[in-house]
Amino acid sequence: MKVNTMRLFHDGLFLENSMQSWLIALGLFVALAITITVFRSIVVNRLKKWTLKTKTTLDDFAVSIIERSVIPLLYIVAFYASVNTLTTAPAFDRVLRIAFLFASTFFVLRAVSAVVRQFVFSFIKYEDSEAKAKQAKGLLVIVNVTIWILGLVFLIDNLGYDVTTLITGLGIGGIAIALAAQAILGDLFSYFVIFFDRPFEIGDFIIVDDKMGTIEYVGVKTTRIRTLSGEQLICSNTFLTNAQVHNYKRMEQRRVVFKIGVTYQTPKEKLQQIPEMVNSIIRDTSEVRLDRGHFSEFGDFSLNFEFVYYVLSSDYTIYMNKQQSIYLGIVAAFESENIEFAYPTQTLFVQQLQQQTTAA
Repeated sequence: MKVNTMRLFHDGLFLENSMQSWLIALGLFVALAITITVFRSIVVNRLKKWTLKTKTTLDDFAVSIIERSVIPLLYIVAFYASVNTLTTAPAFDRVLRIAFLFASTFFVLRAVSAVVRQFVFSFIKYEDSEAKAKQAKGLLVIVNVTIWILGLVFLIDNLGYDVTTLITGLGIGGIAIALAAQAILGDLFSYFVIFFDRPFEIGDFIIVDDKMGTIEYVGVKTTRIRTLSGEQLICSNTFLTNAQVHNYKRMEQRRVVFKIGVTYQTPKEKLQQIPEMVNSIIRDTSEVRLDRGHFSEFGDFSLNFEFVYYVLSSDYTIYMNKQQSIYLGIVAAFESENIEFAYPTQTLFVQQLQQQTTAA
């Protein structure tokens, strides 16, 4: 009886495989599954605890990739490797291979998509998370579609189909689409330039040619600007990347140059006092740094002085308040010293010629 049992174990077939082969395959899968589970329970959990102590988020992202994509893929590989030890029908082998390719491709592409998403968001430094999502939304859609299309082509190629014709067709179709939609593709590439080079961001106040306003939204084709008068200005991305953009949001301080003209009748002693008088007013104003002040030129109708200072803020209201304070201080100082501001005047000198006539 014992001999018959051993013979059945070695020679008995079930689906063209002996019981020994089935047990080997099952044992291999159980061993691999236990190894993967132990790895996840010990190594991955310890990594998760370690990432909680670090300031960077890259390690948290790496652990999430391992949990969401690598671990499931390892289980699939373990099952596929175990089944491959058995003798199966060609039709079943093909179905199993196709299922394995689909599953492995899905998890690999999901991991690649997550990596690209993390890479894209690393280029955005907005404090407002909602603005960050708006900025990245269009780009991520395009990138994800590209990744999954390439993954699908890779899958078709591994299934044994000739993808040369498909790739050629996609190339010809791409050329035709590019020729038919040059403006759209131009705006799309300009969007990539705006996204990665970041000449401006959502919330920045910009001036382009005679147009000015605050950036509200950066889309795949257009950028929306809220002007000072309240309406929304929609500009193509290509227009903005080709134009000279003045970004006032990034201005750390504002340089101010102004001139004062006094009359030619001002005494020399008063002229010598004016630079230090105005410089003292500028120095005494908070959030302002004096650069220079000089008697600069002889004008057509005035003696001109030039002063330069910096307002240590990019806020336009603060700039206007400081400028107003300085100007009022200058007016008060000139009144107290009886110094007159010049205004456009013309003096006409008439020379009277007396003709002496002699009697003939």
